[in-house]
Parts: sequence; C-alpha cells; structure tokens
Amino acid sequence: MATAHAARRGPAVLGDLLPGSLARDAALVAGAAAFVGVAAQIAVPLPGTPVPVTGQTFAVLLAGAALGFGRAGLGMIVYLLAGMAGVPWFTDGASGAGFPTFGYVLGFVVAVAVVGRLAERGGDRTPLRTVATMLTGTAIMYAAGVPYLMASLHVGLGKALHLGMTPFLAGDALKVALAAALLPAAWKLTGRLTGRRTP
Repeated sequence: MATAHAARRGPAVLGDLLPGSLARDAALVAGAAAFVGVAAQIAVPLPGTPVPVTGQTFAVLLAGAALGFGRAGLGMIVYLLAGMAGVPWFTDGASGAGFPTFGYVLGFVVAVAVVGRLAERGGDRTPLRTVATMLTGTAIMYAAGVPYLMASLHVGLGKALHLGMTPFLAGDALKVALAAALLPAAWKLTGRLTGRRTP
C-alpha cells in the first residue's frame, strides 16, 4: 500500500529518478563526496582573507537538492571524515582539521541535510522555493564557518564577518540564482521525459 502510494507520488528528489536501490544509493553517496571534493579545487584566493572563492558551496547545495536528506548527508559525512583522515580534497588539496576554514566544512554536513529535506518537500520545484532553500543552506554554512573562523584567527565577530562572509555575498547570490534556474528546469525536463507532472 505504502509502495503504491510512493509510486503514485513520484520521486522526492532528482536522485530518485535513477534506477536501482542500495547500489544506486551507495554510488550517489560516494559521488556527492567526490563532487564536492572536485569543486573544492576550483578556488580563487582573495586578498586579505584566508577564505577563497570556491565552487564547493554550490556543489554542496546542488548535492543536497538532488540527493535528499539521507544520501546527501551521508555524502558530506564521508567527505568530512575522509578529508580529516588525510584525503587531500578540501580546498586547495588540504586535509585534516587544522585550518581556519574547517568550520565551513562542518557546516556542509548540516546544510546539505537541511537542503535535502527541504528538496524532498518540494523546495527545489519552483524558482521561488529554490531560492528560499538555497538561502537557508547558505546561511547554515556561514553560521558554522564564521564562528570557527573567529576562534581560529582570534578575531571578533565583525572582523570574522568581514573576512568570511561579506566578500562572498554577491557570489552567493549568483549561485542561488543559478540554482533557481537549473533545478526547476531539471524537474520540468524530467517530467516531460517520464510523463510525470511536477508540482
């Protein structure tokens, strides 16, 4: 009965459109970790701050929306633990935990899970809902990253915001706008291909 209801309801997130179950989910978890690890290497340093501009945060938001709470959350846990264990896939090939931007990596785990849960509830089906979902995820990353930056650099909140948030707001707005264009369009396309209606 529940299975029939789920089939009628359709996929909760884009990752559900792929065939398979356990093997698919394991591949998606590993793929999410690798995707964020590759995106972390796209880094542009900014003068005066240890926090670079990267493709990492956009990858986290997309992974959360595409894979949902469980798979995306596990993917970021794999990314976090493997990086702490020595896999050089944090920004600029870093690993471990002894760098000022590690707080953002911790924030990825929470942000991706929240974005994933919101996406499961339709938070990536329209541009407006996608903007709200992505802004929520971005705020969570800052909520973890900025205090860690404060403690790591021994600076006050104002300085930490200046170093770790203010220079990135315009880029974040662009990422959110891009996600708001891409994700609803992907749902519309898959709806046409599968014959399903998306809300």
